Amino acid sequence: MEYGQKNKSQYVQDTFNSIASRYDLMNSLMSMGMDRSWRRKTVQTVKAGPGLNILDLCCGTGKMVMEIGKRVGPSGRVTGLDFSEQMLEKARENLLEYPYRDRVDLIQGDAMKLPFEQGTFDGVTVGWGLRNVPELRRVVREMARVIKSGSMVVSIDMGKPEMPVFKQVYWLLFRKLVPLMGKLWAGKAKEYEYLYSSACEFESQQQLAAIFCECGLTNTGYKNLMGGAVAIVYGQKP
Repeated sequence: MEYGQKNKSQYVQDTFNSIASRYDLMNSLMSMGMDRSWRRKTVQTVKAGPGLNILDLCCGTGKMVMEIGKRVGPSGRVTGLDFSEQMLEKARENLLEYPYRDRVDLIQGDAMKLPFEQGTFDGVTVGWGLRNVPELRRVVREMARVIKSGSMVVSIDMGKPEMPVFKQVYWLLFRKLVPLMGKLWAGKAKEYEYLYSSACEFESQQQLAAIFCECGLTNTGYKNLMGGAVAIVYGQKP
């Protein structure tokens, strides 16, 4: 898609800064409330557990971070990294009433150049973030670099449904309804048109799993949710 006079990084940063205040509401509306269960499945797939140190990349408003925080317990840590100042500000606001906020670190940073040593984390998640990065393979390799051997890289994002009829209806509704909802509930039709366009252009769950393998991960695969309209893609560091 076209980004005007901006590069993709700047366009995406500006877009997410502008929608941060209503992002959680829109996620809940667009997913019909299923986003909570999707995050739980993602955290289960990364095998977050007591005492572990997990990274959530492109953490946005912190909802995945909060789900992970429940699982790692008082001896564990969860780090959320995002490049959008306004999304991180919303995450800090969300954490004010979160009972496990002492387990959480929020950092502004670049997914293509993670500010962590090799093998720092026991797993990494990324929710609806990989389609927004300028160099997908570079980010996947960075995620693999910062986790320990045997740990999981797990992405949840829009998928490409294959079921006849459902596939056509899904894309038609996505194209028409998402910008309309963005206009009505967030006053941001153009920004939500980007979410539709980026989902169209993003790799299918099968292609993303293959890219994970290409980037050195093993035991790669995917789990379809909502008929493949959403998918969890995973791989393990050898």
